Formats: sequence, structure tokens, C-alpha cells
Amino acid sequence: MSEPRFVSLPERPSWSEAEMLQRADEFLESMRGRRTVRDFSPRPVPRRLIESCLRAAGTAPSGANLQPWRFVVVSDPALKRAIREAAEAEELRFYRERAPREWLEALAPLGTAEHKPFLEDAPYLIVIFAETYGALPDGRRVKHYYVPESVGIAVGILITGLHLCGLATLTHTPSPMAFLNRVLDRPAHERPFLVLVTGYPSSEAKVPRISKKELEDFSEFR
Repeated sequence: MSEPRFVSLPERPSWSEAEMLQRADEFLESMRGRRTVRDFSPRPVPRRLIESCLRAAGTAPSGANLQPWRFVVVSDPALKRAIREAAEAEELRFYRERAPREWLEALAPLGTAEHKPFLEDAPYLIVIFAETYGALPDGRRVKHYYVPESVGIAVGILITGLHLCGLATLTHTPSPMAFLNRVLDRPAHERPFLVLVTGYPSSEAKVPRISKKELEDFSEFR
């Protein structure tokens, strides 16, 4: 077993408490403006913007620092169409056959259905896969730990970064998602985690009238 190696913590900004509180409040206000969008503009998005946000996502903590994620960025129209067609086929079965009544009732206020035009309209689909294990060049496997937790944290950073850059996002999880391995030619040890749709919102985009829980409803201090 190799010995752990440590380096000094990188230098961090030194803000006053007032500055920290101001930054926290500004961040809160910005994130309050984040909404899930289903109407996207075809306006091109600079690839470098996506790359920078992905690099930020890659800084996420992960079990044993094994970084068990794979981000496949899709902009090719033919691939987007293939993903849409496969997703809508699964979603049609979900809404008509598999979804329990309670689930459909919970979705009703959001106006969702099996039709997913945003999968073609948005400039980018970022398909996130969770790697159940790593593969070394010699074929050996490296077990990954806390995979869903690690990938979920990375996706949260990615969504936040895209929002702060001025883009809209939609988290799409067709059920089941195994078709993504086939369409994108990904190996079996990569499990589809999420399709993150991103781009500029359409000028006519509308979102459901919803509310979020108040702090006291989802947290406590002891």
C-alpha cells in the first residue's frame, strides 16, 4: 500500500465576515432564479463555456478520489435525434403502462408528457454516466466507491456552473436509460445517470408556477 502524500492547501481568499455574508446572499439570489426549462433556443453556445463548466464539475469530491463519472457531450443533430426517439419510446411506455397513478398525479402540475422536443432543440445534451468500476490499460478493474453520491455532487456543480454562466438546464431521466449505452457506444460498466439538457432558454419559454420549501421545512440546527 502506497504512503499518502500531502501538499499545502492552496491559498484561499481572505474575506471579512461581511463580505462572506454578502457573497452568500448574492449566490442565494442567483440560484433562486434557476429554473428547469423545457423550451430552448437554437442559439449556439460556445464550446469553451461547456468545457469550463465540465472542468468545474470534475473538481467534485469523490470516493477515494476515483472520480467515477463520464460526461458525453452531444451536439451532433443525428445523435440528438436518436436519443430523442429512444427516450420518447421509453417515456411513452412509462406514461401509459409503467407509472403508478400517484407518480402521474405528482407530475401533472409540471405539464410533462412523453414528447421531448428539447432533446433536439437544445444545442447540447450532456449525458452523464456513472462508472461502476475503472478499467486499467492492462484490463484489470479498479473498484469505485460511493458512485451515486460522487456523481450526484459533480452534476450539482455542473448545473450550478451552467446557471451562473447564463445557461438554462433540464435534468432528464427517461426510464429506463440503458438505450444511452447503445446510442452513444458506451461500455456496460458505465451506467446512465442523467441527461442534462442545456442552452439558452427560448424567448417564449414558460415554467410551472411552483414554490420551494422554506429553510425551516428542510433543515434544522442543533
